Amino acid sequence: MQALSRRLARQSFNHSPAISSLKSIYPLSDHYYGADHPRMGSTLVTKGVGHLIRKGTGGRSSVSGIVAAVYGATGFLGRYVVQQLAKMGSQVLVPFRGSEDSHRHLKLMGDLGQIVPMKYNPLDENSIKAVMAKANVVINLIGREYETRNFSFEQVNHHMAEQLAMISKEHGGVMRFIQVSCLGASPSSPSRLLKAKAAAEEAVLRELPEATIIRPSVMIGTEDRILNRWAQFAKKYGFLPLFGDGSTKFQPVYVIDVAAAIMAALKDDGTSMGKVYELGGPEIFTMHELAELMFDTIREWPRYVKMPFPIAKALASPREIFLNKVPFPLPTPDIFNLDMIKALTSDTVVSENALTFDDLGIVPHKLKGYPVEFLICYRKGGPQFGSTISERVDPEAFP
Repeated sequence: MQALSRRLARQSFNHSPAISSLKSIYPLSDHYYGADHPRMGSTLVTKGVGHLIRKGTGGRSSVSGIVAAVYGATGFLGRYVVQQLAKMGSQVLVPFRGSEDSHRHLKLMGDLGQIVPMKYNPLDENSIKAVMAKANVVINLIGREYETRNFSFEQVNHHMAEQLAMISKEHGGVMRFIQVSCLGASPSSPSRLLKAKAAAEEAVLRELPEATIIRPSVMIGTEDRILNRWAQFAKKYGFLPLFGDGSTKFQPVYVIDVAAAIMAALKDDGTSMGKVYELGGPEIFTMHELAELMFDTIREWPRYVKMPFPIAKALASPREIFLNKVPFPLPTPDIFNLDMIKALTSDTVVSENALTFDDLGIVPHKLKGYPVEFLICYRKGGPQFGSTISERVDPEAFP
């Protein structure tokens, strides 16, 4: 009724004699005031996800046509993926299994009603189907770098991904499936996590050959699980252990670049379907060099203890031995994570002939600078600590 009223009013406006005489003096073009104007049309071209209904200018209050079920949305990478989806007007289904607070920060990222939290149980197939019922895009971010009494590496990183792929195949309306794995995933890896991720990739591609696999390297960001843990350990104990001799190479990547890569793969014309992308940052660091960057940012004097891998594994083993033998949950491992230590025994860098950020049209950020500025919260004298000469002098240098 409102649309009909507007149309009649527009017709009477255009055919009014007074308006006609006014147009002869001040010519008006409907092209600049209607939906045909480029500013009023949709700037979001969501290719590769079918013929979707899109409305608006492509911002948060628009409708992109994407209804994305993001499994693992409450995790580290999840918040950045949800923000990117919500920013272009997508509806995001956020399955969660924790408390109501676990998804609270995500609801602010989209327009009213666009972020839809849904309670689910990853062990209950019906609850997974309930989340996926209205979705046309499925993004799997589920993963964990340590085991618990309830969930093993294989259960979290392999079987859940396989189950999502099978349900998506049965669904019939899922146009894109994106599986986030890990750089270095291989059946021959010494790490159980990387073995499980490799098995998950194989299972997903077996069920959905058109799925897209994303393999990010170690991700750096405000809520990361590497630089934050190193800084906390160094602040608490005054030193940082270097496993091996600190020469293990990896290619850390800014988490926002990974989220942007997922969006680029989602919005392309389908060229990324059925392909595997390895996402690493523009620089290769050794463990020692990355630790130096961390100490430089928090403005602390670097102190290291070189720890051979056998000793590091021995210190991390008790948790794995007693995990399922004691009647209570054990603490979450931080630096001394046995599986992580095993992964550090080999370099983790992007393969020579792999598809990378370049193939998605993205230029990744260098780490030094803004991507690691979140570490200033660990400066002992506040954010500006170390800006004077006296604060930069090593106390041990005084006689």
